[in-house]
Amino acid sequence: MLKSLTVQNFALIEKIELEFDKGLNILTGETGAGKSILIDALGAALGNRANTSQIRAGCDEFCVEAVFLPEKNSAVKILLKEFDIEEDDSLIIKRKVNRAGKNSILVNGSHVTLSVLKKIGAALVDIHGQSENLSLLKPEKIYSLIGGDDKISAVLADYQKIFRSWKKQVKALAEKEKSKSEHDERLEMLRWQEQEISAANLQPHEDEELETELRKLSNAEKISSHVEESRVLLGNGEEFDILTALAKVQKNLIDVAKYDEKINSVLKFLDDAEINLREAYDEIRAYSDAMDFSPEILDRLNERKDVIFKLKKYGANVDEILKRLEKIRADINAIENFDSDVESTRRLIEKLETLTKKRAATLMQLRKDSADALGAAIEKEIRRLGMKNATFFIGVAPADELTENGGDMADIFFSANIGEEAASLSKVVSGGELSRIALAIKTVSAGREDSASTMIFDEIDAGLGGTTAKVVAECIDKVSRAKQVLCVTHLAQIACMADVHLHIEKSEKGTRTVTGVEKLAADERVTEIARMASGSEIPAAIQNARAMLNEARKLKRARKI
Repeated sequence: MLKSLTVQNFALIEKIELEFDKGLNILTGETGAGKSILIDALGAALGNRANTSQIRAGCDEFCVEAVFLPEKNSAVKILLKEFDIEEDDSLIIKRKVNRAGKNSILVNGSHVTLSVLKKIGAALVDIHGQSENLSLLKPEKIYSLIGGDDKISAVLADYQKIFRSWKKQVKALAEKEKSKSEHDERLEMLRWQEQEISAANLQPHEDEELETELRKLSNAEKISSHVEESRVLLGNGEEFDILTALAKVQKNLIDVAKYDEKINSVLKFLDDAEINLREAYDEIRAYSDAMDFSPEILDRLNERKDVIFKLKKYGANVDEILKRLEKIRADINAIENFDSDVESTRRLIEKLETLTKKRAATLMQLRKDSADALGAAIEKEIRRLGMKNATFFIGVAPADELTENGGDMADIFFSANIGEEAASLSKVVSGGELSRIALAIKTVSAGREDSASTMIFDEIDAGLGGTTAKVVAECIDKVSRAKQVLCVTHLAQIACMADVHLHIEKSEKGTRTVTGVEKLAADERVTEIARMASGSEIPAAIQNARAMLNEARKLKRARKI
């Protein structure tokens, strides 16, 4: 529900602060006073188009602030959560537009884009005017009318899930069949690659081990020389090798220890050194005995290196080449199983198509049932609105093909007179008729949970009068019992039904023209109704206005019982 609206520097409005209430809020005033300007300002707060021409002359920007009280579990709360906007007891929308055309939009203190504001605005307020009436002719609007209950929504969601899976498989099959001609050539190439790599019988890390062996064999002479020299230096039975020299040192110090035991600690170090040196000597001798630096081994290793080098087109090292081999084998398997895969996909497509058609049929029947009930209720309201011979129904028929929305097409059919065959509403309706049809639809659907909690009727009474105007007033009042309604009107019959009556007036302030709004008290309402009904404030007009207001109050009280 719209709680308040503050408008600054918007067209003729310098500053206006308005408070609204639940029920029917009526806005009246002379033509050109600024009623539509006020609705445009509210529209700007809801995300409608705004431009610099709407900024009051002499000002740098306009600012519109709307405060709403969103209903619990409403679509608005879902949107706030989706766009990570802080929830509060009230929803405050503030929009500014400056002379450079820059928008500043805040929702509960969070900056949002214009597209986000439009989504939130659409969930908050439903504007009913000439351009909005034309939207009734769009297929998506018709489906919105007949698809509002939970059962239809659930079936539609289930249908769309299956439909998307079906189309995904159809696309996949088309791609597979398109690539079939390429498979034979690719399979031949993959098999050749697999054979070339497999023939090498590569082992993990083989290239690293091979490089180590080649490095050793390439330096065989140096290695052999150093190993032999090291062996000789450690121990060759000569007087000056390390082990012989160490034995002499040990013998000398053993003699010293007879006279001074302190040297025993040194002997312990020498004993340990001897053990380590003899182990080193044994290792070096074993290494020397095992050395095989034959040219045949070097040639064999170089040949193996060449084999691996040629395979490096498949990877930078042996491990990468082996991974590529696994991938090649997987691709070969996939291609070899192509026919069975295609057949499996075809069977899945047939199954999904059958399920999709079945859900589409269920969805169409539910829509037909909803359309029949809704159409009958709307036709009843249309006839009350002065078109007593009108025929109205919503037709749901099978479509030529299945789409994301189902397997049917919906249209509104209308005839205003007896003897005329009902035809598509878009082809036969006039502007005035469309306005009343739209009101009938709003009246019937006002109680739906999926509709906005606030409705705006902007001069819906154009071209109406007499009994029809009274019925229109009753319909708007009926809507206001389920939703908050803001209604701009020139008809006294509608203004009489107000729960809150706001009068808009244009006046001069110095050298400027400004628009102001005043909430009318009971006696002021009488005067305004008299002006609207007869254009004067003579006693007879005042008396007639009081009678109209009394009748309206009785009607509203009777409906509340």
